[in-house]
Amino acid sequence: MTLKVEMVTFDCGDAAKLANWWATQFGGTTHELIPGEFIAVMRPDGPRLGFQQVPDPTPGKNRVHLDFAAEDVDAEVSRLTAAGATEVGRHQFGDSFRWIVLADPEGNAFCVAGS
Repeated sequence: MTLKVEMVTFDCGDAAKLANWWATQFGGTTHELIPGEFIAVMRPDGPRLGFQQVPDPTPGKNRVHLDFAAEDVDAEVSRLTAAGATEVGRHQFGDSFRWIVLADPEGNAFCVAGS
């Protein structure tokens, strides 16, 4: 048996707002699969993101996060922060690999690294 990643799902306080934010950043379209409860962001060339409305998202550090690659890391981070993301930290491994940790409008962590 082989598994394939179908969707990465976020528990969130405002599923519609967060799904729309990610659709804009990720280049996808939103589809309300369960009215008022579950929205998917779909892209033709990649994994889907799901946004599930919950009364109390789990507090604390994310145990799973998304990693994105960009040709111009600084330009992409500037675009994302202008759109409402928050920069959390900058990291570097050796002389050539660096990544920046950000948080979406509900505090979910994700990273942008060089491609």
